[in-house]
Amino acid sequence: MTETSAGRVTVADIARVTGVSPATVSKVLNDRADVAPGTRALVKATVAEHGYVKDTTRRTRPPVRRQQKRALVDLVFNDAGSPWAAEMIRGVGAIATAAQVSLVVSEVQLGSAGISAWLDGAEERSSIGAILAFSDLSPAESQRAAEMGTPTVLVDPVGDFDAHLPSFGAGNWGGGLTATAHLLELGHTRIGTITGPMRYLCSQARLAGHSTALARAGIETDPALVQHGDFHYASAVTAALALLDLADPPTAIFAANDEQAMGVYAAARQRGRSVPEDLSVVGFDDVPMSQWVLPGLTTVRQPIREVAALAIRALLSVRDGGTLPEGRTELPTTLVVRESTAAPRS
Repeated sequence: MTETSAGRVTVADIARVTGVSPATVSKVLNDRADVAPGTRALVKATVAEHGYVKDTTRRTRPPVRRQQKRALVDLVFNDAGSPWAAEMIRGVGAIATAAQVSLVVSEVQLGSAGISAWLDGAEERSSIGAILAFSDLSPAESQRAAEMGTPTVLVDPVGDFDAHLPSFGAGNWGGGLTATAHLLELGHTRIGTITGPMRYLCSQARLAGHSTALARAGIETDPALVQHGDFHYASAVTAALALLDLADPPTAIFAANDEQAMGVYAAARQRGRSVPEDLSVVGFDDVPMSQWVLPGLTTVRQPIREVAALAIRALLSVRDGGTLPEGRTELPTTLVVRESTAAPRS
């Protein structure tokens, strides 16, 4: 441990020895509650060992600035421009506004450098909490997020449900089951599907629900009818064209989100197929554009804004002295029937 020219051990010195940020050291010295117990004990032990004495001759953090920092919530995406993200922002923003909390929306490029940089910034901001709507964290990053002193929750994790952080989402398996069951009830037996990225748990669950509905109807899943997308329009056009160009094409397609369903519409037009006369289409999410397109899209309503509200309310409860919930919290999905589905042609 080195000392300043005046012989004083600084906050930066304590941070360097303990391996935590100066902001975290400051929280411990000011008896802030939002620091993990293990980190608090380490900092206090280091302070006692090296004889740190708080400098009372100046204010290191003006009260007004501290109040502003405590009135922030971070909402983090890897794609903040998607319709799903827009609905998530609206859901979080409505609760934040009512609670007089400012919302900081960030877009983080996936990969260790981008995530680590965001974690560094989050520690410095000392926000009320963080909602990670990308959740593509390594075990080490997840552990750091859980211990950095800023309450953090996940929305629809990419990998396995995280043991360190609570998560919120929708019933994706049930949604996939409901979408395909609706098509089966209309009389379709040759049903294609376009998944989302298969490293996403929600994509895996929606495909599993689709397969279960087919199995219950005595229909074996045909691998040729399963195409993988990336939740974006262009990939869905390519995937839908591949399905429609099969020697025995599907009479219906279940797309794993509404943006991909729009891609199916485009592919159908390219192949001279009418929706729903020649091809029934079901999406997933029920973002606003689903009811604006022609024909109106039959889709599985994912309660995006309600999930967002649960996530920010969990953070606000910690600010008010409560604790974060443990494990996974799921809300049910519902089928919204519009004009894009009909019985297959005889």
